[in-house]
Amino acid sequence: MSLQYNYDDDYSVNGNITSFPNKKQFRELTKRQRRQLRKEQQQAKNSSLKIRNIQPKTENQDLVFRNFDDGYNLLLHGLAGTGKTFISLYLALSDIIEGYGEQKNITIVRSVVPTRDMGYLPGNQKEKSKVYEAPYANICSELFGRGDAYEVLKGRGMIDFITTSFVRGVTLSDTTVIVDECQNLSFHELDSIITRLGENSRIIFCGDFRQSDLVRDDERKGVLTFMKILSKMKGFESVEFEEEDIVRSKLVKEYIISKVRHGIV
Repeated sequence: MSLQYNYDDDYSVNGNITSFPNKKQFRELTKRQRRQLRKEQQQAKNSSLKIRNIQPKTENQDLVFRNFDDGYNLLLHGLAGTGKTFISLYLALSDIIEGYGEQKNITIVRSVVPTRDMGYLPGNQKEKSKVYEAPYANICSELFGRGDAYEVLKGRGMIDFITTSFVRGVTLSDTTVIVDECQNLSFHELDSIITRLGENSRIIFCGDFRQSDLVRDDERKGVLTFMKILSKMKGFESVEFEEEDIVRSKLVKEYIISKVRHGIV
């Protein structure tokens, strides 16, 4: 997908107002000028959405910020409460709203385990998905300071949510894909997702292999095999979150550390 321009409107290029009455003149722009136009149009479109300025709280969070800015695909794994999903969504949203990247929206992918089947939930597919979208709605509310932020972003086509049940046959182009709770995906599912990426897309995997809801050992080991493959790829950077990265609350940090020390996973 590509941005649709109204060529009869006036745009500024490096501060100069220019009119583009036809596509031919637009094509004559340099790549830098086109990028500037995309940035300005995206900023104008998103002017009513003011995202908070978030700073990393730990060294590993800072590493994620730097790796993202350097254009890497990311594998974020480790203990709960370390902000893996939060900072991933923040970085991807900031990139789109500020017009820094080539991606035009965010695609959140998540498994529907433990049931692996949304048929047990009431309502249609959209209504069933709401249960799994709640964490991202909460994050967006915190980032934008408004309770309807997630629905506004979805309505503008800036966020899309899909489950692994519907990822086959889809090509994910011009998007930042966030695969959340990836420890609940089998190797086949992880493989299916990454091979869906099209042009101008990047991907972030978030999860903690210690917390898998999968029952079969071969499925639980799938994410570890997948992580080994990513570790050999130049386009990926991996960040492991440890006890010192837990930022959710003091109680959560104390509980998780105690649990780990007792060998409970």
